[in-house]
Amino acid sequence: SCRHNIHPFCVFLPVEFDDCAGNEDVKFEVSDPSFYVDGDLNLVPQQDVLSSQPVLFIHGLSAHADDMAQVEITRLPFQMPHTLRNILGVGQTLPFRSKRSLLVPPMIITENQRAPFPRTIGKVISTEKLGNHIFRLTGPGADQDPKGLFTIDADTGDVSVSRSLDREAIDSYQLEVSTTDFAGNLVEGPALLVITVIDQNDNRPIFKETRYTGEVLEGSPTGTTVMTMTALDADDPATDNAALRYNIVRQSPDKPSPNMFYIDAERGDIVTVISHKLLDRETLPTTTYELEIVAKDMAGSEVGLTGTATATITITDKNDHAPEFTHPLFEASVYEGSTGVVVNLTVDDRDDPDTGAWRAIYSIINGDPTLSFEIQTNPDNNEGMLSVVKPLDYEAPVGHTLLIKVENEDPLVPDVGYGPSSTATVRVTVLDINEGPVFFPNPLTVTRMENIPLGSFVASLNATDPDTLQIQSIRYAVLRDPAGWLSVSPVTGTVNTSALLDRESPYVHDNKYTAVFIATDNGSPPATGTGSLVIHLEDYNDNAPYVVPSVARVCEDAHDMNVAIVGGRDKDLPPNAAPFKIELGKQPGLDKTWKVTRVNSTHSQIMLLHSLKKANYQLPLLITDSGVPPLSNNTEVKVQVCVCKKNKMHCSSAHSHRACLLVLLATLLLVPTL
Repeated sequence: SCRHNIHPFCVFLPVEFDDCAGNEDVKFEVSDPSFYVDGDLNLVPQQDVLSSQPVLFIHGLSAHADDMAQVEITRLPFQMPHTLRNILGVGQTLPFRSKRSLLVPPMIITENQRAPFPRTIGKVISTEKLGNHIFRLTGPGADQDPKGLFTIDADTGDVSVSRSLDREAIDSYQLEVSTTDFAGNLVEGPALLVITVIDQNDNRPIFKETRYTGEVLEGSPTGTTVMTMTALDADDPATDNAALRYNIVRQSPDKPSPNMFYIDAERGDIVTVISHKLLDRETLPTTTYELEIVAKDMAGSEVGLTGTATATITITDKNDHAPEFTHPLFEASVYEGSTGVVVNLTVDDRDDPDTGAWRAIYSIINGDPTLSFEIQTNPDNNEGMLSVVKPLDYEAPVGHTLLIKVENEDPLVPDVGYGPSSTATVRVTVLDINEGPVFFPNPLTVTRMENIPLGSFVASLNATDPDTLQIQSIRYAVLRDPAGWLSVSPVTGTVNTSALLDRESPYVHDNKYTAVFIATDNGSPPATGTGSLVIHLEDYNDNAPYVVPSVARVCEDAHDMNVAIVGGRDKDLPPNAAPFKIELGKQPGLDKTWKVTRVNSTHSQIMLLHSLKKANYQLPLLITDSGVPPLSNNTEVKVQVCVCKKNKMHCSSAHSHRACLLVLLATLLLVPTL
């Protein structure tokens, strides 16, 4: 019986064949070399058969008949029954076949087979009579790369494999089978031969990365997906050899529960199992958990191969804790008149350091109407640095009690708010120092006439001591007096002249003279203050005018007797300057040779009344300003009478003649210097 095992001499299947001539000399060929047809027309195995191809072909040939039968194997185990049925098309009826054709069944072979080789894997059957043709096998794996994997017996059509195969390298081969006569002429074919390599579980799962990282926000609900683990298996994805199942084999640390996370066995998704209340970053023993993940093929069965990877999960922070001051009251002291940091305010925040949920923002919400303080966050330690930005006054009656609030950069979660501990009081005490006297007004501006007598009163300095709670005296002194014109009473601060004030001095700028005084109190140690005195000097007519230019030239043969236009200058200011009166000097006879005509309020024209010989002449002039009383100045203009040729003037370098009375009356006797 073949019910439980197929062994030699077991009748596997009766074969019905009738050539209508008594079936004499009938020959049968079976596509699977494990079977043959005996003399009683039974399909029987030649050896113990543990597995078989899912379909067999039996070829019957006699002198009177030639026929083919298909046998489906349904009871023997196959390597991969479902896959092979899809690959080989088991269950489909054979197409029409002509009398003259090749029967080429699809063949299968398991990868990684061991020696001995060659090993027969199937048989190609020809309808031609034996002995008058030979089989040929061509294509990749036969006569093309990879060459020599498969061979065919030229006489019998047996197909053999010559060495072990690797399905992950090539999972199927498509060859062509044909028959030729001995002369090489094609008799049958070519026909397609498909050889499928059956997978073995010879590849273990491999994760894309050895270490995966993921994050989950604290307080996330149970079932929150954290990350996905992915492994790859090079085996046939249509078989269990590549069917992976994931499992968490270790969690470190294992507190508060060894099963805080779960991994979907098929998808590899890691999700949270722990309650959202227990998923509290501030109460967990650590913020980082490490999971060892195993991927096993064969759908997770015991015989499956495994691969491992590590998943590191970080519990990230959310702003579920408000910052709180470490003390409700902070105290600080600062010297009056100084600025800078006076106190550092400390806070506690249980959220993750160096995040927006932890970084503090401070603000002054009460007690600073004059905006004398500011507070900033120290980025290194999150403390609040309270600073004085406007100097404080010890003598001021107002105290300094500030109310400070602290918040986070990030908003708090909806169910958490800022409580009383998020505010604190800061009491600032101002310490007294000996402050220097203060001048008022500063600068002090007065107006005085220049040239007032020595010892004249100029101004009274006024300096007061800000230390009103102390009784102190003040003494005055000159600190800077560039021209040395002033003196000051050390006790009263009265300023008098010690020299004549001169508006035209180089120490006077824009009619203003500035001196600086110092006031010193008798505190311990003494303190000083400085003040400026600005004297606006009024002009006094103390500067005589003068004439410019002092030299003029004229050609001796010039038809134009105009010598030059001269103007007046005066260091004084109007009305002590222009208009100027310019006239000839008082020497007798000047008006016989020279004439001065007024042009405008500041300039006059000098003219010759007759020609003069080449020489240098000193012309006396008298200029008078408009001051009350007016000031006059006797001056001279050097007039050079020159010889002019070709636009060049040749003038004398000798001393000038005085335009005296004798010279002017006796012009013939005039001897000019040549």
